[in-house]
Amino acid sequence: MEKKSTILTEFYDGVYVIILNRPKQKNAFNRSMVDQWVEALEHAKSNEDIKVILITGNGNSFCSGGDMNDMKMVSSPAETKDYLWQNVHRVALTIHDIDKPIICAINGIAVGAGLDMALMADIRIMADTAKVSEGYINVGLIPGDGGAYYLPRIVGYSKALELLWSGDFISANEAKEIGLVNMVYPSEAFFEKSLEYAKSLANKPQVAVRLIKRTVKQSIKSNLSSSLDLVSSHFAIVKSTEDHQEAVNAFLEKRKPVFTGK
Repeated sequence: MEKKSTILTEFYDGVYVIILNRPKQKNAFNRSMVDQWVEALEHAKSNEDIKVILITGNGNSFCSGGDMNDMKMVSSPAETKDYLWQNVHRVALTIHDIDKPIICAINGIAVGAGLDMALMADIRIMADTAKVSEGYINVGLIPGDGGAYYLPRIVGYSKALELLWSGDFISANEAKEIGLVNMVYPSEAFFEKSLEYAKSLANKPQVAVRLIKRTVKQSIKSNLSSSLDLVSSHFAIVKSTEDHQEAVNAFLEKRKPVFTGK
């Protein structure tokens, strides 16, 4: 385990775990945490030994949003805009540029920008005892960390507005029902089950894993013709990989494939 005051990192068989580490503050993020978070993400992006990124929180909370004491230092509208863009928005922009799978394991409460951080991930897993809320409306704010961008893309326009306007907490089962999270695991085995899923992705053919993510992201904002054109190019790439040939050979030889990521 590598300790950096507000961030912990661990590495398990291709899975890089980023742990938000301000448990006494319910993992509310300040400038220091954002700096270290971005640093950890950039390391994960460039290190080829890292196949999957798993983000979770230390203690009983995932993330309660921005640290109010940190935000008190910002007064004017111009300073507020700069504070968001130069700090917390860096996490969103860094995550957006990573082709590797990013999983968020919501181990406890996630509120406001804390929930927005989870929405940035490709896959969200939630402990059965956890609760989430967009919460901004309760303090007279709007979603400041990507909630207005991600939420309607995940749960739809009307449901997003419902969650943003109410600010109410919803349970893990409710979150799964509306598609906000993919899986719900028992809290007593939450990290182990989340890590197990992350490892399963790390064992997949990595060129295909990343090109699938890239293709899906680009197809969301594309038309059918452009999407199929892109798919044909990416398909040609993965068909020529060693992992594809290994999968074919393993099928013919009736054995499990051993992928190398090439």
